[in-house]
Amino acid sequence: MSTTATASPARIGRTILLAAGLVAIAFGLTILFWPTKTAIALTGVIAFQAIVGGIIYLARGITAKELGTGGRIGNVLLGLLYAGAGIIAFTQLKQSAAFLAIFLVIMMGALWVVEGFVALFSLGQSESKGITILFALISIIAGFTLISSPLMGAVFLWVFLAIGMIVMGILNVGRALFGRKKD
Repeated sequence: MSTTATASPARIGRTILLAAGLVAIAFGLTILFWPTKTAIALTGVIAFQAIVGGIIYLARGITAKELGTGGRIGNVLLGLLYAGAGIIAFTQLKQSAAFLAIFLVIMMGALWVVEGFVALFSLGQSESKGITILFALISIIAGFTLISSPLMGAVFLWVFLAIGMIVMGILNVGRALFGRKKD
């Protein structure tokens, strides 16, 4: 008669926390010490995903008999756009990484500005008007700062992401190793 040992949910949870923490620390250190290479590698992953997605859309547009003509043409066009964007990004990874960073920072800045104004517009329904106004002002100022200086914003956010990943990773490792053991 054989007995199979099963891991307790607490042990599985700690293992997941430990693995996630170690991965976050590794990614954070990679971003911190090799920021440009990491951004280029990330852009390469995104470009690869775009090419694969493009191929899938192309295949669906060509082979999916259940789609109407418009659906098939749409899938083929979408496939060409995805694959084309991925190929262009691969041929110019450095420039694509810079463009992606600037684009994301400007988009984030615009979203923060809008979020700040939405907070102000909903001030009448807010229970804590002072905190809502403070949040709105910080959001609007931070948003305009990112929009007005996207390169510096990208550098700041990239470094902030790295440090955040390292800190959160260390905390998860600590939770996994020193948390209460109920198994």
